[in-house]
Amino acid sequence: MSHSNSASAIIYAFAANLGIALIKTGAAIWTGSGSLLAEAIHSFADCGNQVLLFIGMKRSARAATQHHPMGYGREAYIWSMMVAITLFSVGGLFSIHEGWLRFHESHTVENAGMALAILAIAVVLEGFSLRAALGAMANERGERSMWQWFKETQSSELMVVIGEDLAALIGLVIAAAMLGLTMLTGNSMYDAVGSMLIGALLVVVAVLVGREVHSLLLGEADAGIRDAVRGYLEKQGCVNRVLNIWAISHGSQVMLAIKAELLADLSVGEAVELINGMEKQIKIDHPRINWVFFEIDNSD
Repeated sequence: MSHSNSASAIIYAFAANLGIALIKTGAAIWTGSGSLLAEAIHSFADCGNQVLLFIGMKRSARAATQHHPMGYGREAYIWSMMVAITLFSVGGLFSIHEGWLRFHESHTVENAGMALAILAIAVVLEGFSLRAALGAMANERGERSMWQWFKETQSSELMVVIGEDLAALIGLVIAAAMLGLTMLTGNSMYDAVGSMLIGALLVVVAVLVGREVHSLLLGEADAGIRDAVRGYLEKQGCVNRVLNIWAISHGSQVMLAIKAELLADLSVGEAVELINGMEKQIKIDHPRINWVFFEIDNSD
């Protein structure tokens, strides 16, 4: 995933969420709606999250040093994990708490019709943000389903943006439905329930995103590259057996380690030349691979 695509998705999301947050805040103060207040908190949290993602993306692009010879690619995962924690606490738990308080304390929702109109505007803005993020995702998703891409992607910042945007759209629908029920029945309990439902939604999204980012932090294998490289090596006449292959994601790059048995009658010079040729071709076929370590052996 290119940094330019990720940066564009983050900027679109920040601009949309800032506008939505300001609109929702004004509407929440005007109407006294708990659902709208929860949505406003969610949008402000998203703005902060996009700032964190952008910082993480920039810091992960720093050049390698002697102290960090493989660079800083995984730093993007750390900042994405911070976003997941923020989404869980500031977005989710606070919204649940606010809804719980309003559920037990009667409150009045005023100008609900205007609030619904504002929610409709927010849906349009959030839709533009999600469309931009999905467009950036399409470059790397290929034929995979969206859920499969979510489970396999190494673009943690894009995964977070899409998760936030989807949660925001669903949250807007919940807020509109509960506000509508409040208008029809005159019972503000529905508005309070809406706030708690939105909070629960954010908690679920935060847990799903956090789980995936945690896996990336630990060093997730790129199964597609691993299997493709194995298939390539098994077709080479100089390779007797492929004993093992590790393809570990390191931010936007991959570290590849190969253990293979070559033909026994090869000289050292011939083996070095063949290995260099295979490594070069592997990097051409898979541009994400930045490091290749090739070990000759006869057992794993």
